[in-house]
Amino acid sequence: QLPLKESGGGLVQAGGSLKLSCGSTKPTLRSYTVAWFRQAPGEERRFVAAISWDNGRTYYSDSVKGRFIIFRDDSKDMVYLQMSSLKPEDAALYRCADSPNEYGRTWDSRWEVDFRSWGQGTQVTVST
Repeated sequence: QLPLKESGGGLVQAGGSLKLSCGSTKPTLRSYTVAWFRQAPGEERRFVAAISWDNGRTYYSDSVKGRFIIFRDDSKDMVYLQMSSLKPEDAALYRCADSPNEYGRTWDSRWEVDFRSWGQGTQVTVST
């Protein structure tokens, strides 16, 4: 059983919205930085967004900034990715992952090696 589990993917028209959820089979996601990554067929995995549980700091890739929001629900120990104004290029397998570290103000791709616990992913398809 993978440590994290995603849900909420599906088929949506361009311009539409989806909310992805990330939960953990571990006792808690607290004290972790949780991130969303995505990978389209034939492409590399790309960072989408992240949130630090301790200080609430959020990070976004330039491609989703202003359209996606990452947030957490302390009562449910869940992390969500609210995706709006979806574009065909947003279509991908979305996976969440966690890292035990906290990071600086600006996302650095070198941190991605710290994310060791992953979910299986949830597919997002965007139709034109």
